[in-house]
Amino acid sequence: MSDPLNTDQSFIRKLTEIIQANLGDENFGAKELALESDMSLYRLNRKLRSINGKTSNQFIREIRLHKAFEFLQNESYAVSEVAYKTGFSSPSYFISCFHDYFGYPPGKVKRSGNNNNEETPSDPTTQKQKRPARRSIILILSSVLILVVIVYLFSKLFSGNFSAIGSKPELNKRTSIAILPFRNLSEYKADQYIYDGVMEEIFNSLTKLHELRIISHTSVEQYRNSNKSIPIIGQELDVDYIIEGSGQKIGNTFRMRVQLIEVSTDMHIWSKPFQHKMRETEKLFRIQSRIAQNIASELKATITLKERELIEKVPTANIAAYKLYLKANSYQKDIETTRNHSSYQTAVNLYNAALETDSTFARAYTGLAFAYWNRYYYETYFKEDFLDSCRVLTEKALSCDDQLDEAYFMKGQYYNIIGQSSEALLNYNKALEINPNYYQVYYRRGNLLTRVLSDYVKGLDNYHQALNLVRGEGRPLILKSLGRAYGDAGFIEKAKYYYNEALFLDSNKVSWLGNIAFLEFCNENFEEALKLWKQLEDIDSTSSASENYYYVTPGHNEEAYVQAVKDVERLKKSGTLNLVRSHRTGYAFWQVGKKKEAEYYFNQQIRYSEESIRLGRDIDQRKAAQYDLAGTFAFLGDKAKAYRYLDEVVQKNTFPIWMVTFAKHDLLFKNIRKEERFQKIQQTIESKYLAEHERVRKWLEEQGML
Repeated sequence: MSDPLNTDQSFIRKLTEIIQANLGDENFGAKELALESDMSLYRLNRKLRSINGKTSNQFIREIRLHKAFEFLQNESYAVSEVAYKTGFSSPSYFISCFHDYFGYPPGKVKRSGNNNNEETPSDPTTQKQKRPARRSIILILSSVLILVVIVYLFSKLFSGNFSAIGSKPELNKRTSIAILPFRNLSEYKADQYIYDGVMEEIFNSLTKLHELRIISHTSVEQYRNSNKSIPIIGQELDVDYIIEGSGQKIGNTFRMRVQLIEVSTDMHIWSKPFQHKMRETEKLFRIQSRIAQNIASELKATITLKERELIEKVPTANIAAYKLYLKANSYQKDIETTRNHSSYQTAVNLYNAALETDSTFARAYTGLAFAYWNRYYYETYFKEDFLDSCRVLTEKALSCDDQLDEAYFMKGQYYNIIGQSSEALLNYNKALEINPNYYQVYYRRGNLLTRVLSDYVKGLDNYHQALNLVRGEGRPLILKSLGRAYGDAGFIEKAKYYYNEALFLDSNKVSWLGNIAFLEFCNENFEEALKLWKQLEDIDSTSSASENYYYVTPGHNEEAYVQAVKDVERLKKSGTLNLVRSHRTGYAFWQVGKKKEAEYYFNQQIRYSEESIRLGRDIDQRKAAQYDLAGTFAFLGDKAKAYRYLDEVVQKNTFPIWMVTFAKHDLLFKNIRKEERFQKIQQTIESKYLAEHERVRKWLEEQGML
C-alpha cells in the first residue's frame, strides 16, 4: 500500500517542476497548471487545499516568490529583472507580493546578500508535513486567543467604551472586489454609456458596504479591451473577486448578464441575467440594487439597515434625465484630463438639460459643481465669490439627497480651498461614513492633514488608505504624494521607495528626476540635486526645475535668470497663477540688473500673498503666503514686515524638511540671516520639524513599516 505522505510529496514536486518550467510566463496560471497536470481546475484546487490549504494561484505565486528569493541572493540581478524572470506582470506588483509574503521588501535581500539575518523562507512544498506536528499547539493558542478576546470585549462593554469594537476594519483586510468595464455586445456602440451607467450603479451600491473593499473606477479602465485572464487581472488589481458584465440592445430592451468570479479559482460563483426597457427607470435601479445585494450575500458581507437604504435609493425616476446625466459624465471625464472647453460646455448643457427634466436629481447638481470647479478655479481665485457656484450647487444637491457622498466630498473641497479646514474635515468624514471606499476623499484628507494641519501621522495613514483602493491610472499620483509626505517628514529612503514605485508604473522619468532631486536638495546634498535637475532639463528643455538650487547657493545669477524666464513662459501657457514663486522670479531678474521687471514680480508676490491671506485661501492656512511675504520684504530691506510675517510662520505646529533647508540657506534672507532674532526663528522651525519626525518614526515602528 502506498504511503499517502510520499504520494502528496510526489504530486507537489511534479507541480513545482511544471511551474518552474514556465517560470517567466506571466500568463501561466491555474488553468494552465491544471491542463499540464491532466486534471480539471476543480480537482486540482481541491487536492492542493487538502495537502497544504492553498489554491492553485496561491501555490504558483509562492513558487515564483521562492525562486525570486534565490535570484535576489545573486547580486547580478536587479529587482525589476527578477520580477520579469519569475513571471510577475510588473515590478511594482512583484514588490507588493514579495513584501506581503516575506514581510520585507526584495531590496532588503539584495542589501543583506547571502548573509542576511532573515531566516531563509520555508519551502512551500514541505509545509504540509509541519502542520500535524503543530496541531495541538495551535489548538491551545487558539483557545487562549478566544479567551483573551472574550475578556477584551467584556472589559470594553463594562468600561462604557464599546464603540472601538465596532470600528471599521482596515481596508486591506476586507474582501476585495473589482468591477470591470461592462462590454457592449450589440452593434449600437453609441449606447456604451448605458452599460457604463449600469456598471457605475453597481459600483456605487457596493462602495457603500463597509465590509467590502471596492477598487476604484480608474483602476479597472485599463482592462476595458484587455484579453488578460481573470486570475492575471485579479493579481494585478490585488483583489479576491472580479465582477464582469455584458449586454446587448434589442429594440428598446437591454439584455445583460452580470457574474461574480473568484480570482483564486477562476470559477463563476454567481451569475444573473436580466433585461429591462430604458423607460422603466425604477425597475432598472431595483435590478442593480438587487445585484449588489446578491453579491454581498454570496460574499457573506453584512448589510446594515442604513447601507440597505443607500443601496435601494433611486436617484431619479425620470429615464430621460438619467440618460442625459450619463452622457454628461462621459464629457466630464474629458474635462478632468484635458480641460477641453468644448467638452466642458457640452457637459454643462447636458447636466442642465437633466435638471430641467428632473429638478430634484441630486447627482446632476454635483456633476455641474465638479464641472465648474475644473473650469473656473484659477479664473476666480481672487474673487470674493470664488467657487460659490460649487457651494450653492452642492447645497442644492444635499437638499434633494442628504446622503450623497459626492456632495459632501465637493463641500469638503470647497471649504478646504477657502481655508476652513475644520469644515473641510467634517464634510470629508461625512462622505466616508456614507462611502468607505471613496479613495479621492482619503487622498484629499491626507493632503489637508499633511500640508495644512501638520499631522503627518494621520495624513500618511489616509494616503495609504487611498493607495489601497487604486491600482490603475490614479496610483502614481498617490505614490508621489506619499513620497512627498515621507520626504517632508524627513524619511528620505521611504520617499525614494514610493517615487521609484511611481516610476515603475508611469515611466515618467522627468517627474522622477525632479522628485528625487528635490529630496537631495532638502537633505542639503545640493550638488547631487543639481546634477539630477540637469539630467531632467536635458530631457525637457522647457523645465526650470533647477531654480531652487540657484535660490540657496550664491554666484549663479545668469542661470537663475534663464530658469526664471522659462518658469514665466510655462505658467503663461498653463494659465496657472504664480502664487508662491513670483518673488523668486523677481530675485532672478534683480540679480541681472533688470530691476524694473523685478519690482513687477515682487509686487505681484505681495499682492497675491496679501490677497490670499485676506481671503483665507489654502496658502494662507499652510503659512506659505506669510513665508513668501517675509522673504520678499527681507530682500527689499523692510525688516519690520519680514519679522512680522516670520512670527506668523513659526506659529505652525510643525514644518517640512524643505522649510528647514530654506530657513538655513534661502538667499532672500541674506540681509537678516546672522541676526539673533532670525536664528531663533530658524531654530524653532527645525525643532518643530524634528519633533514631528520623531512622532512619525514611532508610528512607523508601531505599524511595522520601519
